[in-house]
Amino acid sequence: MTTLATGPDTLTRDALAVLQPGFDGTTAPDWVRRRLGEGLASVALFGRNVVTEDQVAALTAQLRAERDDLLVAIDEESGDVTRLDVRTGSSFPGNHALGAVDDPGLTRAVSRELGRRLAACGVNFDWAPSADVNANPDNPVIGVRSFGASTDLVARHTAAWVEGLQSTGVAACTKHFPGHGDTNVDSHHAVPRIDVDADTLYARELPPFRAAIAAGTRAIMSAHILVPALDPDRPGTLSRRILTELLRDELGYQGLIVTDGMEMRAISGTYGLEHGVVLAIAAGADAICVGGGLCDEGTVLGLRDALVAAVRSGELPEERLADAAARVRDLARWT
Repeated sequence: MTTLATGPDTLTRDALAVLQPGFDGTTAPDWVRRRLGEGLASVALFGRNVVTEDQVAALTAQLRAERDDLLVAIDEESGDVTRLDVRTGSSFPGNHALGAVDDPGLTRAVSRELGRRLAACGVNFDWAPSADVNANPDNPVIGVRSFGASTDLVARHTAAWVEGLQSTGVAACTKHFPGHGDTNVDSHHAVPRIDVDADTLYARELPPFRAAIAAGTRAIMSAHILVPALDPDRPGTLSRRILTELLRDELGYQGLIVTDGMEMRAISGTYGLEHGVVLAIAAGADAICVGGGLCDEGTVLGLRDALVAAVRSGELPEERLADAAARVRDLARWT
């Protein structure tokens, strides 16, 4: 049972702890360094923060001078989605290429080498791999980010990728639960919908996530997709049925649940950014990914205050926010 301290300082610290914000610049801004002292436990790096690996190492050292148990996250899938090699293109093969070769040992070796490179830069949390089964050839956002269209192939390579990365001390974040492969809409722009029955979802979309859980993935990222067979009303990121009842209770997953980027129009354009963040934490998410677009101090303070206000109004149970913050800190200790 979580023991709660009810003082406003604890509540504010917990609200900051669940945020994973981005920022501008190639050095640590003063506002980020201040908020680290107030409870912020994670930051996210994007292409705009990267010039060279030595520069990234210096940046993360600056940040850890303020908080040594900091989670530094990055979206480094290799292949088409890269941040470290944003100016030149990734020097590592992406998921589609690895799936085509179909050698899990190679996948494990690639992700291990990627993990070593991230760790040398001071990055300890990677929003990867994609465990989506590319079931829809018209998918505009997954495509070659998937290991392939075969569930079994995706499952074995997802597990290998997780094992290789985490052998370096960098936490993996398997995405996009409960599976973004059978969509023809990009959740950056609208809410995708998957209209298949529950049996199909369980047989096709979930096995790669089961494999990731068995491999020990430290985090899973939610998808902003509507899956009526699971929840007819709310997309995965905001669904208690999907995040808590399915992922936690049914699949037995006990690690960190991270949202996909909350500025994406599937959430911000439908529910509003601040309300969406409250709904996500209430549904069972533990960490809020924000900063791909909105990367200013005002955004962080607005989300912090929205969470605090939701607890005080009774909309968000204090125990749920405290549990989410504790899971973030637990992952930081693991890394």
